[in-house]
Amino acid sequence: MTRTPPPRDPARRAVVTGLGAITPIGNDVETFWRNLVGGVSGVAPISLFDASDLEVRIAAEVKDFEPKDWMDFKQARRMSRFSQLAVAAARQAIDQSRLEIGDANRDDIAVVINTGGGGLQEVAIGEVTLTERGPDRVSPFMVPMMSPSMAACQVSIQNGIRGPVITSVAACASGIQAFVEAQRLIEHGDVDVVVTGGTESAIMPVSFAALGNMGALSTRNDDPAGASRPFDADRDGFVFGEAAVVMVIEAAEHAEARGAEIIGEVAGGALSGDAFHISAPDPAGYGATMAMQRAVRDAHLAPEQVDYVVAHGTSTPLNDATETKAIRAAFGAHADRLAVSSNKSMVGHTLGAAGAISGLAAVLAIRDGTIPPTINLETPDPACDLDYVPNTARTASVDVAIANGFGFGGQNAVSVFTRYAG
Repeated sequence: MTRTPPPRDPARRAVVTGLGAITPIGNDVETFWRNLVGGVSGVAPISLFDASDLEVRIAAEVKDFEPKDWMDFKQARRMSRFSQLAVAAARQAIDQSRLEIGDANRDDIAVVINTGGGGLQEVAIGEVTLTERGPDRVSPFMVPMMSPSMAACQVSIQNGIRGPVITSVAACASGIQAFVEAQRLIEHGDVDVVVTGGTESAIMPVSFAALGNMGALSTRNDDPAGASRPFDADRDGFVFGEAAVVMVIEAAEHAEARGAEIIGEVAGGALSGDAFHISAPDPAGYGATMAMQRAVRDAHLAPEQVDYVVAHGTSTPLNDATETKAIRAAFGAHADRLAVSSNKSMVGHTLGAAGAISGLAAVLAIRDGTIPPTINLETPDPACDLDYVPNTARTASVDVAIANGFGFGGQNAVSVFTRYAG
């Protein structure tokens, strides 16, 4: 845990120039941010399928999303929903960055879009079609639609990007891992620009049955808006959600040369493993602690320079207590001076997109000097004793924010975002 990262080429700093978001509380960045800061919950009764026979009947769904607003209708029909969401978020991010993609630069742009499951709906639909209608009726597009890599591939195809196209499946750490990968691609000089983020859409009966049987989901069907309550003593599980968040990250010198507006910097990142259990976090929090420490060191910062932690904060009994312990271990006495909040209290747990949403919240907190709240935090839990910015957003100067993503199987990822100082 004491390894010191090598010095980086300052000309290869990774900066953020574009943002895109399709989420349960807004289908563009500013709507998402206004609702997040305002403490608006995106949790409601499930509408994407009939959930009346299930124990859990609430979710954080993306609302009013029309694929044809973002892509050709025929192309959209050949994409699973997780790919559609990613293509839309990528379009927003590229447009905001004012990045023109053409023959002169398309080979030097990468796409890194991660997910936890990919097009799981296509497998379920295909199985039903096979059983009820026979093999000749199964869609020939099922396999490319279900592939977890297809969101990244579709972003590449739709935008004519010919650099590396990468997907890592790292459960709930996937979104953060995308930013770590993007940062390294930039710093190593592999490409000038990376279109990167996370996407997930697996709101389907079998997912809710399985997670419900695991005991992972909140059963507050009568109080959807109050169901996700990270760090609260009465939390009873997470709320399943869907979303896509994409950023344009590029070399600072490249952004400056083309006159791009720089929103923030991806200054560091780290990955680790728990080596403990397929679903439960290591109660000692060792892997999560190590990832936070190494990410801060990778950014060449001291722990005391961190202002804000965008917590993984799932609203499960084990995760929230373990993350609190890990933050204390990583930051020592400074932990009591940190602001910590969980956007999952409003957007639910979007699995492969969760870390990407947290990265977006970190960048916007730095941009606007506003820390979004953790809503539904009403009853203090002695095991969760940090400053979680309960229920009301806070105005504060934020120069450094870290975003945590911890996944099933013990996959941990942390990214460090900072104000860009030129």
